[in-house]
Amino acid sequence: MFVQVNQLQKVFKGHTAIKGITFNIKEGSCTALLGPNGAGKTTTLHMLSGLLSPTKGTITYSEERDYRSHIGFMPQHPTFFNWMTPIEFLQFAGKLSAVPKHLLKEQVNNTLSFVGLTEAKNRKIGGFSGGMKQRLGLAQAILHQPELLILDEPVSALDPTGRREVLTLMEKLKERMTILFSTHVLHDAEQVCDEVLMLKDGEIKWDGSLTSLKRTFSHTAIHIETVEPIKNAFDNLIKPHTIHFTTENNATILEITPSLHTNDLLTTLISKGYTIQCFEVTEDSLEDVYMKVVEI
Repeated sequence: MFVQVNQLQKVFKGHTAIKGITFNIKEGSCTALLGPNGAGKTTTLHMLSGLLSPTKGTITYSEERDYRSHIGFMPQHPTFFNWMTPIEFLQFAGKLSAVPKHLLKEQVNNTLSFVGLTEAKNRKIGGFSGGMKQRLGLAQAILHQPELLILDEPVSALDPTGRREVLTLMEKLKERMTILFSTHVLHDAEQVCDEVLMLKDGEIKWDGSLTSLKRTFSHTAIHIETVEPIKNAFDNLIKPHTIHFTTENNATILEITPSLHTNDLLTTLISKGYTIQCFEVTEDSLEDVYMKVVEI
């Protein structure tokens, strides 16, 4: 395992914010950390990044106890010296991150190019938009070419254009490093992550792949409309696989388990002579699944 977290606990003035959680982060994965406000997401990320010390428990990075030089971290609201330019800021950050002096200039230029800020490299940061500042914060986090990138709510404060820019960068970074990020924007998480951690009240509610999460909690709904009233044409086919069934006039809505193949259902209707006007299949989104898990 790339990162092993074992019985991690954090207590603030008698309040246990994180309650002995255990999980692993796989090398090369992109993991979304989800949970309601107050679940402990930021506290967990701060402990993983070395900004907070755990009350109890261990964090082991590739069998090394001290992993801080191998990670990059971007807080939810990156702050800057507004009188600096991006080049000046990244040179400053590079020295703090121990980037070799003979490589610093090249890595600064390459990183600015990657996040799309080359043309703004000599402008004062104080005049940047929110999206530009977020991309500069990301540039700081990846400048020293970390193996693990930790992002706290990287898109939550951005407009749709800014969110799309940051998500596109994350898609590219997935090929170069392991990513762990928290977010409230579940639609965006669904687009980029392949692993999911769900926290509630300082405890883990789910730890596994996005595919397994959907397989476990997601349901498929089929909306069917036919010219002729549907009677018992496929009762024997659907009964063992149906969670919910409603019929109104010539419209039927089924909520089914994954064990029913929709092609079989469609074939049965056609073979029995039904004229199909609509056959629409929809699946639960990550947001739908999330609501089910956190309510457990």
